[in-house]
Amino acid sequence: MTAPTDLSRDEALRTLRDQVTTHVALPGEPGYERCAPWNVAAPVNPAAVVLATSPQDVAATVRFAAAHGFTVTVQATGHGAVGIGPNTILVQTSAMKRVSVDPLNGTAQVQAGARWQDVIDAATPHGLAPLCGSSPAVGVVGYLTGGGIGPLVRTVGLSSDHVRAFELVTGDGRLLRAAPDENADLFWGLRGGKATLGIVTSVEMEMPAIAEFYGGALYFDGSKAATVLHAWRAWSATLPETVNTSIAIQQLPPLPGVPEPLAGRMTVSVRYTAVGDLAEGERLLAPMRALATPLIDAVAVMPYAAIGAVHADPVDPMPCNEAHALLSELPAEAIDAVLAAAGPESGSPQALVELRMLGGALAREPEHRSAFCHRDAAYSLTVIGALAPEIAGAVVEHARSVTHAVAAWSTGGQWPNFAPSYDPARPARVYSEDTLHWLAALADRYDPARVLATGQVIRTLV
Repeated sequence: MTAPTDLSRDEALRTLRDQVTTHVALPGEPGYERCAPWNVAAPVNPAAVVLATSPQDVAATVRFAAAHGFTVTVQATGHGAVGIGPNTILVQTSAMKRVSVDPLNGTAQVQAGARWQDVIDAATPHGLAPLCGSSPAVGVVGYLTGGGIGPLVRTVGLSSDHVRAFELVTGDGRLLRAAPDENADLFWGLRGGKATLGIVTSVEMEMPAIAEFYGGALYFDGSKAATVLHAWRAWSATLPETVNTSIAIQQLPPLPGVPEPLAGRMTVSVRYTAVGDLAEGERLLAPMRALATPLIDAVAVMPYAAIGAVHADPVDPMPCNEAHALLSELPAEAIDAVLAAAGPESGSPQALVELRMLGGALAREPEHRSAFCHRDAAYSLTVIGALAPEIAGAVVEHARSVTHAVAAWSTGGQWPNFAPSYDPARPARVYSEDTLHWLAALADRYDPARVLATGQVIRTLV
């Protein structure tokens, strides 16, 4: 696609308002600030912001961009933002947040701007469990198009495996429906391919009947890190699929909302969920409770609506850096490597270094195959640091050293929703060679003018 000159761009953008029925904000105008992502470290400076209220707004914006040499990207919350340049129009979907629950069939129809909390609020009164990630503040569509690794992933599988259908706008400006029996190629690629094949305007998904769970987190003092991590490694290997767990070395700042026992110090958090026999879930956690006296024991029977309490992710926007690795195994030597890189004696600047147990239902292929790869990983490693100006460089470099420390056990793979970046080598880590080929071929078919060829999308080289 040929970029417009500054003059033609400005002239064209003044006519964009004539093509849509919603507010369009150019730089410096009211509403343009809505482009700011949750991860405020990402440089987001689009040519214009379209505050979409309907699929027709999205389609009209895509057609306008194709006619005038712009690219288009989409954002609901901006948790996975990677930066947007001045030749790209941003479609902001947060006003499109209608949620319609069908309690009889256990499904929900969800618009593109909805957050998981919106779906939880609508579904949990019916005893249904929207399969969100660790944070209910994240947008539904971005999470599902990246696959969806949630707090119950070993039990229920990938969240996108529970999608029944998408409605989307393709790069050629068409409004289509994608399901196993309709545009099945799009349905395959939208589950894992992020925005490669189109801008999703709504999604229909199944929700299992889970009214409550036994779970939460145990928080131990950082001085116990070696004891707790090694015990967690051996203990987690014995758990059934009804149980999910991760462990995190945390350093939370002394800010409002951070519990006093956790603020300004290193702690270790054992995250835990169990469904089904909740008494059995409590019994299975007993060995970890017995390791040491927790600073906080926040594990109990909870309604599904409290699922966000397990990881207690931050809600307010922040500048952050993320690194990620998938592991084929987790021997004791790998735990020692993590402790050396990020434990009490390491001088680590990271806010969080997490190991998550995988397997179970995640590792099994679903009824309808998808573009999501690397289901066979045994554990994941996630490193998140706050990019405060005085330590930003150290945070980024140290994060690399943490993933390098576990390189001997790494599969070399990554997942779409973790550690977003423009690194040209990243797609080969996220997708298999065959999946890359098919995503690129489908993108060429549905977006021949390359209107959506920006951000974390797969395209053939030109």
